[in-house]
Parts: sequence; C-alpha cells; structure tokens
Amino acid sequence: MGAFEYVALDGAGKEKRGILEGDTPRHVRQILRERALLPLKVTESAEKESRRQGSLGLRRGISASDLALLTRQLATLVQAGLPLEEALLAVGQQSEKQRVQSIVLGVRSKVMEGHSLADGLGDFPQAFPSLYRATAAAGEQSGHLDTVLERLADYTESQQAIRQQMRNALIYPIVMLLFVVLIVILMLAYVVPKVVQVFTQSGGELPALTVAVIGASDFIRDWWWALIIGVIAVVAGLRWLLAQDGPKRGWHRIKLRLPVFGKISRGFNTAQFTRTLGILAGSGVPVLEALRISGEVIDNLPMREAVAEATSRIREGAGIARSLGASKLFPPMTIHLLASGEASGELEAMLDKASGNQEREIQGLIAAMLGLLQPLIVVVMGIMVLLIVLAILLPIFELNTLVQ
Repeated sequence: MGAFEYVALDGAGKEKRGILEGDTPRHVRQILRERALLPLKVTESAEKESRRQGSLGLRRGISASDLALLTRQLATLVQAGLPLEEALLAVGQQSEKQRVQSIVLGVRSKVMEGHSLADGLGDFPQAFPSLYRATAAAGEQSGHLDTVLERLADYTESQQAIRQQMRNALIYPIVMLLFVVLIVILMLAYVVPKVVQVFTQSGGELPALTVAVIGASDFIRDWWWALIIGVIAVVAGLRWLLAQDGPKRGWHRIKLRLPVFGKISRGFNTAQFTRTLGILAGSGVPVLEALRISGEVIDNLPMREAVAEATSRIREGAGIARSLGASKLFPPMTIHLLASGEASGELEAMLDKASGNQEREIQGLIAAMLGLLQPLIVVVMGIMVLLIVLAILLPIFELNTLVQ
C-alpha cells in the first residue's frame, strides 16, 4: 500500500486535492469514485517527489521548521510505544501542509512494505539529508530508534533555532538599508531636479558637487530600467560564476580570510560538522562513515576537502584531532577538545562541547557585527543626504555672494 496524491472534481465541479493510501493508482481512483469524486490525476508520492527534485524550480525538500516539527512528533510517538507505521500515519495526518503529509505517508508506505525507516527516508533525499537517514539506520540497527529520534529532534530544533536567530537579527539592518536606498533614489529622482532647476536657468556655473548630483539624478530618471537590468545581470552572473568549482573554491578561501565574516563562516561550518559527527558517533555509525556524512554538511569547499583528506589519514591509523588540525582551517579550540575527547574516550561529549562553543562564539560575533552595522548604516545615510543637501545649498551660497 502506497501514498498517492490526487486531483479530482466533486459533484459541483469544484477541484479537490488530497492524499489517499492505496495499493495502485487504479485502487485510489476507485476509492475516489466511491466518494462521489471524479479523478483527474493520481500520482504516487515518491514518484511526484522525484520529479520535483529533478526540476529546475526553487522549491525542493521541506523547510527546516517542518523537519524539526515532524521529527519531534515522530520521536514522541515512538517513545510512547506506538508502532512505527502508526506513528508515521499520525504525524502525516497532523501536518497541515499537503507536501509534508505526502512525504511522511510515502515513507510509511515503504515501511509497511517491509522496508526499514532509513529505506523509506531514502526515497525522499531532498527532504531528509544523509545525516538524517544514516542516523535513523543506525538507530534501527542498534534497536534504539526512539533514543536516536530524540537526538535527531534536538539537533533539528537547535539548527532551526540558530537559523531563525540569524534571520531575525538581519531583518532590521536589511530594512534600514532598503529604506536608505529608497530615500536617496527619491531625492535624486524627484527632489533634486526641481530644486536645482532654478539655478540651471540662471546660466551661472554650478559647483562640481552639484553637477555630479544632477548627473546622478538624470541617470536615475532616464536610465532606471537599465540600472535594474544591470543589477539583475550582475547578480545572475555572480551566481553562475560562483556555481563553478574553481571560482567557488577561490571565493570560499577568500571568505575564510575576511576579518569578521571569515570567523563566522569558519565557526558556523565547524559547529555544523562537530554537531553532526557527535550525533552520528553517539548513534553507533562507524567513524569513517560518520566523517564522510559530517563532511557533506560543510558548505565551505576547502573545509570540506580538509575533512576528506583527514578521513584518508584516519583510515590509515592517524587520530581525528591531528588529521583535522593538519589543514589549519578548523579553530584551535575545536582541535584541542577533539584531542581531549580521543585521549579520555569521551569523544561524543567533547564534540558536543566543541559545537556548543562555536555556536556561542558565532552568536557573539553576529551580535557585535549587527551592533556596528546599524549605526554604520545611519552614518552612511547621513553622509549621502548631507552630500545632496550641500549640492543644493552651494549654488545658493554662490548666488548670495554675487548679490553682495
């Protein structure tokens, strides 16, 4: 029995969408007819999700908040002693989003066919990353799926909380920046031309600053469409360029060397890596496999390649801390904690401490950066408005001089 998404018409000709479980698409169509619905389209959830993943659209996977919520619900129900297929059915039915419901019921159908939970999650790789699937597989093999799901729930919720904090912290500076740009554009496009028109008609020579502001004003009014196209072209070109391996790797190396952003990038990737490695190691995943999966969650290419090189050294018998420290890309505190964990046999605890340490440092850096960014935006706005005001006042001062 599988999960199928359907599109059907009711007796009034109104389109209805939903999800039904059935053995085949034909069986689902029969169920729809018994409910006085005319089936238009019936598609298996796994097949539809596979087409979504292969498309060029932006909508892939599910959101971090949805993943955190369904993981917590599943962990709670499994810990309560509910059979896995019933827990998946309850989680799917509780979701208000059709796509999440479709994915969860698709996983359930795979489980009901006799496959493991990890196999069911594997049909939806964009929704459930490799960390998620490997951890679930380890939990099933060890017989502690409830404990492992609890770990996954904690992990997904912590990651969602960090992302939410970063988004919330960036809202105010972004709004202020847009407000500044809008004010300057309005002043250059509408205010400056009307005020300066009086001085241009007098035929006198205008100051250089006034001429420059008038030129900027004319350009914005006459070529605003070209400016928009140019910005879009530059953004699209940069995105295409940074999608190539060579330029992308070079940019990632530059990011690691930037004064503040480099520390944030290094800390964020290190926190992701150590948190993931700690969960996998604590769930019973072999170390080499855990390192491979943990390396995949790192966004920075040089750091990801450093983990791959370290994995090769570890396979030959070297220690984790020494192998990772050879790249000089991971924070020294993290390397020291890993070395301590290896020496004491408490690697999982030290990995958890390392990730927590990096997360706290990132939050402090972001708070400090935003604390500087907000007054900096105000200062920049004040300077730009001052230049525009000076461009208007300088001709007035010259007229007063001529009158005297």
